[in-house]
Amino acid sequence: MKSSVFLVMLAGLPLTAQSTKQRPGISSSAMTPDPEMARPIDALDSVFIEELTWIEVRDALRAGKTTAIIASGGVEQNGPYLAAGKHNYILRATTEAIARKLGNALVAPIVAFVPEGEIAPPTGHMKYPSTISLRQSTFQALLTDIAESLRTHGFRRVILIGDSGGNQTGMSEVAARLARIWGSAAAIHFIPEYYDFYNSGALSKWLESQGVRETDEGHHDNAAITAMMMTVDPETVRMRQRRAKGKFSINGVPLDPAEKTIALGRKAIDHRANVTVAAIRKALGR
Repeated sequence: MKSSVFLVMLAGLPLTAQSTKQRPGISSSAMTPDPEMARPIDALDSVFIEELTWIEVRDALRAGKTTAIIASGGVEQNGPYLAAGKHNYILRATTEAIARKLGNALVAPIVAFVPEGEIAPPTGHMKYPSTISLRQSTFQALLTDIAESLRTHGFRRVILIGDSGGNQTGMSEVAARLARIWGSAAAIHFIPEYYDFYNSGALSKWLESQGVRETDEGHHDNAAITAMMMTVDPETVRMRQRRAKGKFSINGVPLDPAEKTIALGRKAIDHRANVTVAAIRKALGR
């Protein structure tokens, strides 16, 4: 017998009475506040929904911030130096830049878990510890519920971007399916141009335009990715530990001075944000 049931029986209370009893320390009015209550303090200057209060999100919507960005990252093996949440760290920087450049957007909590390979028997990144994978059906169901939640709250445009290759198909299919269901009531778009930075030689060409030439050392890593992560937190690329072992470089590119690498990361983030914002505006017909 479960302890909670046992305690209820000892108290002589029926289960229904216990389940409807007010939680200690929480008033009924706190659980159902007035939707029109005034914001009692200044709003936080953030584009991340999870950092805002419900009142701040409500007021942002009323002020015209009716575009929501859903971004998916991943937790996977990323070579010997990078934290497993590489894509999530990068998205922390790129989504803020994109939202601020758009001017009318907020960012949903980053979807940290995505398809990374078959779970059992493991394939792809799932062959390595640290990786957490979702089945495609789970991933698409999660994206669908997030998008529909945002639409319910008044977001009129939903933008999907993915920082990893395994995310692209699922995000594209969810956007196409919801676009058919929603019709003209709301717009939803998958923006592949965001991920194109990693594809078709675009990354190498961009690095070369910044005076950086790489040689492939066989790691799941490169100078631009490392630089973008360092803008968020140098610990995610193990800066101190690599310096101690004389390994603070990647693909033949030295990463010291750190300030120079961080400046490169900021340029990469700005470039990706500009490309993505242009693609979003084109998708929205603006």
